Amino acid sequence: MPPHTPTRSSVLSRTPTTAPSSLDVGAEQAHLNIPVIQRTSTPTRTLVDVVSARVGAARFGLWFQGHACFVPLGNVVVVAVRNQHTLDWLEHTFSEAVREAITEIYGSGIAINWVVDELAVSGQGTDEPEASATDTGDRRAGSVSDGQQNQKTRNNPNGTTVAHGPNSATTNNRERKPLESRTQLDLFGDPLPAPKSKAKREHPEVVALARPIASAKAGRRWKLLSEFVVGSCNRVAHASALSVVEEPGEGVNPLVIHGPVGTGKTHLLEGIFAGLKRKSDQRPCYVTAEEFTTRFVQASQHGKMAAFRRQFRECSALLLDDLHFLATKKATQAEYLHTFDALGAEGRQVVVTMDCHPRLADELMPELLDRLLGGAVWSLLPPDPETRLEILRKKSTGMHPSIPDPVLKSLASSLHGNVRELEGAVNSVRHYAKVTGRPVDQAVVREALGDLLRHAVRAVTVADVDAAVCATLRLASGTLQSKSRAWAVTHPRMLAIYLCRKHTAATYGEISKHFGAKTHSTAVAAEKKVRAWLEKNQSVAIGDRNWPAKELIDRIERELQK
Repeated sequence: MPPHTPTRSSVLSRTPTTAPSSLDVGAEQAHLNIPVIQRTSTPTRTLVDVVSARVGAARFGLWFQGHACFVPLGNVVVVAVRNQHTLDWLEHTFSEAVREAITEIYGSGIAINWVVDELAVSGQGTDEPEASATDTGDRRAGSVSDGQQNQKTRNNPNGTTVAHGPNSATTNNRERKPLESRTQLDLFGDPLPAPKSKAKREHPEVVALARPIASAKAGRRWKLLSEFVVGSCNRVAHASALSVVEEPGEGVNPLVIHGPVGTGKTHLLEGIFAGLKRKSDQRPCYVTAEEFTTRFVQASQHGKMAAFRRQFRECSALLLDDLHFLATKKATQAEYLHTFDALGAEGRQVVVTMDCHPRLADELMPELLDRLLGGAVWSLLPPDPETRLEILRKKSTGMHPSIPDPVLKSLASSLHGNVRELEGAVNSVRHYAKVTGRPVDQAVVREALGDLLRHAVRAVTVADVDAAVCATLRLASGTLQSKSRAWAVTHPRMLAIYLCRKHTAATYGEISKHFGAKTHSTAVAAEKKVRAWLEKNQSVAIGDRNWPAKELIDRIERELQK
């Protein structure tokens, strides 16, 4: 017989509405032509015992115990199962074993009806032995009458033999829980235990987004503009930084400071922040381009863009360090552009630092480049000898052991690096003198800075200049030796010849030979041409772009110093 899912009364619908005696039940069944299950002898085992013996106690306990029950009704034994999944599995796997067990207990001719009736299965009570063969009908009738008395309150009679375990049957003496209260069920339809409540943990990126930006962190020591060593290489940029502190948003806006590594860009930016922080009506925001990008990505992923924009658009001044970090990040550039416009519309100050002039930053959006060029753009150059000496004096002041001024002058003339290199030289000399217990003199300096001084006097060759020009303008190696007459080749070659004359001891003939010219007159003409560009502050056409000659020379020289 195919399985079907009955209603609540599917297993119980054969029970009468009153509590008759066993004779009344037999008469009623005879009247309805429902034969009572007959056995020729008193069974010594129950149906549960026989099924358990046939399928194995372990498998019975896993699949039947608490998940199915056997209900003998007339000439039919109803197997009530908790859910459809369990019914399909039991009928497919154990139907033959169950049929043989029923035949062994009740004889042949008894039908099996597999149904889904969760209430019949879950209404299990105290264990009680199964009735003997002689009083099967009476016991079933008595069980039915007991169930009828409880049906008014629970609608769950007890007249079922439940598969609760071998040698036992279960009678329902408990009230059932409402079905809708069991929301999560396991494989057998049993309610799962309530999950333990755990404290909700925020995503790590959300926590990181909520942390204060660098300018809001306590304990950081900010560099001051008063500590900045001013020289001819940085005087204009320093004066612009002072004007921003004095009148934020009233002077040049934006202020763009660019220059090679170690020339003081971050020092000026931190000095502006520290100066504005002292004013009660100012709430400046200092952030690096890397931190701006990280927070933008996290805010985009977690739907926190409103908080992100409030953080950067409600400040009185936005100071962004290393803007060139955004070169290849179009989405972050667009967000920064909108932030820039929002601050500019309200007259708030914007200051950025870059490693090169904005026009030389190839990957910046045209709209952002246009905004940057609308303010003041000042460059920082590597320190000249006078500035280097002042930097060395300032770094060595108040330290022990002291460094004599002649030693500092020697270092200033020997070292041509940036500010960090000069500071590192002072620290190395001090530490070496302290460890060896010797006073600082020229001998100690040579011992402490031997490698640094040897690299500082490295001779620049024509090939070095050739490589620096190609690297700066992204030309293939060997391009400057080609016979091409295109401006994209001839103008870079002129610049390389000029720089060879400036930084090497090579003759015109040696330079001309390296770049494939037949006579030295080619090198002479190229040098004169470049000098004229610099004197007239002209631009150089290379490919489809015009480069300011002075800025392009500065950029190549920075590449040459690497």
